[in-house]
Amino acid sequence: MATDEPNVSISGGVSKSTFAIGSHAHAESHHGTTAPRDQAAEELLAAVRELRADLTRVRASDETAALDGALADTEEEITRTGAPSPSRLDRLRQLLQDSQALVGLIASAGAVAGLLNM
Repeated sequence: MATDEPNVSISGGVSKSTFAIGSHAHAESHHGTTAPRDQAAEELLAAVRELRADLTRVRASDETAALDGALADTEEEITRTGAPSPSRLDRLRQLLQDSQALVGLIASAGAVAGLLNM
């Protein structure tokens, strides 16, 4: 008895694997988990997110774009690894120091700066 269905053969282990077979197949993988964060990283992550939201409320400039980029990188690194690297924190400190007028204007910038122990 012949069919139009292709044959599929899987050899070896398939643990922590994701695959789909067929013309309308869909596969999703949810194997990864977020890295554990300590209280300081949690507070910094919350402050970084708040500052990024506040930056959308001020007039955009090269300074705000650079700061937002560094904040986005910091948020991603904390989410991925559980903590920001010292070089990431140094970059963020420098950008905040360069943006003192902005830090004074936006309370969330002051919160991030305070958590960086400037």
